[in-house]
Amino acid sequence: MANAPQNIRAIKEKGHFEIVWTDEKTTHYPFKYLRCECPCAACVNEFTGERTLDPNTVSEDIVPTEVGFSGNYALKIKWSDGHHTGLYSWDNLDRLANQQQANL
Repeated sequence: MANAPQNIRAIKEKGHFEIVWTDEKTTHYPFKYLRCECPCAACVNEFTGERTLDPNTVSEDIVPTEVGFSGNYALKIKWSDGHHTGLYSWDNLDRLANQQQANL
């Protein structure tokens, strides 16, 4: 189970979120990547787990317009395309960081 991050910044000029975890590990999440990985029911089939969001429909210049917390377990992001229902839990963000690392 991932702990809450120490620091979260949306760096619009670089096009990514920067998250510093409690173990001092820093992870960068490109905005489009994170938007395309939205875990909400509008983007993923609740029954099959199949991703229904087509990444080709997400603009390359998407940015967060609001960022907040859902309790002490998730990041809530409102995107420039109006989407706002996804909760990015610390565990999910940790999994995405490991997935990005494995793809390098």
